[in-house]
Amino acid sequence: MRGLSYRNVICALAALAGVAFALPASAAVSVKDVRVWAGPDSTRVVFDLSGPAKHSVMTLSDPERVVIDISAANAQELAKSLPQDQGFIKQIRIGDHGNGDLRVVIDLAANAAPKSFPVAPSGSYGHRLVVDLEPIAARAPPRVVKSAAEAHGRNIIVAIDAGHGGQDPGSIGKRGTREKNVTLAIARELKRRIDREPGMRAVLTRDGDYFVPLRERILRARKQQADMFVSVHADAYHDRSVAGSSVYVLSARGASDESARWLADRENAADLVGGVSLDDKDDVLASVLLDLSQGASMSASIDAADKVMNSLYQMGNITRRGVKHAGFLVLKSPDIPSILVETAFISNPLEESRLMNPSHQQRLADAIFAGVRTYFYTSPPPGTQIAQLRAGSSGSTVIASNSGTTGETASGISQ
Repeated sequence: MRGLSYRNVICALAALAGVAFALPASAAVSVKDVRVWAGPDSTRVVFDLSGPAKHSVMTLSDPERVVIDISAANAQELAKSLPQDQGFIKQIRIGDHGNGDLRVVIDLAANAAPKSFPVAPSGSYGHRLVVDLEPIAARAPPRVVKSAAEAHGRNIIVAIDAGHGGQDPGSIGKRGTREKNVTLAIARELKRRIDREPGMRAVLTRDGDYFVPLRERILRARKQQADMFVSVHADAYHDRSVAGSSVYVLSARGASDESARWLADRENAADLVGGVSLDDKDDVLASVLLDLSQGASMSASIDAADKVMNSLYQMGNITRRGVKHAGFLVLKSPDIPSILVETAFISNPLEESRLMNPSHQQRLADAIFAGVRTYFYTSPPPGTQIAQLRAGSSGSTVIASNSGTTGETASGISQ
């Protein structure tokens, strides 16, 4: 039987025995649920599946719609009505494609571009197919970021990123506290505190319970010409006794991976890094410029993280001293100093209770703010109001703060 496959051998033997033989067909995948989150800039559709499935996506016009074909699938387990009139979605229709595949048609309320990807099981969620609907916009021409001549006396901009959101709850405490809600509450408190500080202003990457993709969070910070990116999270661990805050910056490996991605992606290369466009530079020069920008950003990130960590330590929230390094995607902006603050362990029952307390949320926000403020009064960006105050002050001149705490002098910052 040389040359015959195992499958052919089995079928031949069955035929010789006069037995009707059929190989098992691959089990069909069921769509168990369809969920939609509509944010201010994009709409996410999540299909909960009973198993992994191949899919394809196309767009059609007149009227505008997105068509998703899911291979070997059915909607027999889908009991509830489908979402409609949310974000870019006018309505969703599902039907048998006639070849064993399932066809999903999303009628659009406005023209949008789809991006789709499968997601493996995680936590309480099984296999998922995610389709993001994003606005179609022409690429804006490059512009110089934070030119000192054009931004004389400007505010320092801090981008605050509330971790998770929408269908991504983050870690969940024993009492059911969801990380996404805690991070948004602390982020809002931190924004309020920063906005009260003369010469500083904060922007949020999200200000509601909706999901924002990780790279989109970085993009929003860059569009606002942020001087710093602060991502707020709540940690979790299987040992519920572990407690305390920690502060992360980008690891060297993470920076190297991101540099390679930027140089390989021509859309990124045409963007701006530290106010310099890379699209008209040869590969060697672009690489050098990117490394310089990212090196300066990482150095500033470590300095800022150290000051935030010290501030959290003063409120008794640090278990281990020392800034930690990791390859978190949200820390990978090559021209914005970026830190990620794990405010507490939501898996620890005591800390979960504190994280639910608005007064404690405010104390955490105040501590993060104090560290950020200390950093910027030590190293103010050129052309900012704080830089002007620092340059114009003498050794005994106190720079006022609305916080009611100890003021800073030109010769140093009180801690």
